[in-house]
Amino acid sequence: MLTERLLLRPYDPDDAALLKEAVDTSLDHLRRFMDWAWTAPEPVGVVRKRLRAFRDAFRHGDDWIYGIFDPDGSAIVGGAGLHRRVGPEALEIGYWIRASRVRQGLATEAAAALTRLAFERCGVVRAEIHVDPANTGSLAVAERLGYLREATLRKRLPPIKPGGPRRDEVVFSLLDDEYPGSPAVRFAVNGLD
Repeated sequence: MLTERLLLRPYDPDDAALLKEAVDTSLDHLRRFMDWAWTAPEPVGVVRKRLRAFRDAFRHGDDWIYGIFDPDGSAIVGGAGLHRRVGPEALEIGYWIRASRVRQGLATEAAAALTRLAFERCGVVRAEIHVDPANTGSLAVAERLGYLREATLRKRLPPIKPGGPRRDEVVFSLLDDEYPGSPAVRFAVNGLD
C-alpha cells in the first residue's frame, strides 16, 4: 500500500538489517510503551527469523504485520499490523514509529491506511486501537481517525519493563456504519487490493 508519504508492505526476511537499525536507534523511545522492545537489541539473525514468522503468518491469514517504509523502500519508518486477537469480524490495529520520525503524522497516516484496508478489503464490522493511557501520541492518533474511546481496561497490558506492574489499556473502536464518515476515508491509499 502506498500513502502520500509511506509504503506499507509485508516484511521480508531481507529487511532484517533495516528493521534492526530502526529498532536499535529507537530503544529509549520504544521502551516507554512497547514491552517487546526490552528484548532488543537482538542479532540480525534473530530478527530475520522473526520476519520469516511474520511472513508465514501473513500468508496464512493469521496476522498481517507490515513494515512502514519510506516510499522508495530504503528505510524503515516503523511497523504496523492488523491482528485478529479482538474477536470475530474485528481487527486490532497496532503501530509504532521510530524515534527520529515521530510527531510528523506518520502513525496517523499508517493507521488510516490499515483502517481502510480493514473495512474496505477485509470487510470487518469493527476495528480497534488499543493504547497505553500514558501514550498521548497514540491516543491522539485514534481520536484523529474518528475512533471512539470505549473503555479503560485496568491492568490489561503486560508490564512495560520485566518485573514491572501491569498497565491499563484504553480501547478505541470504529464500527462499519461509522467508517464512511470517519476522517480515515480521507487519506489516499493506493494498492488496497
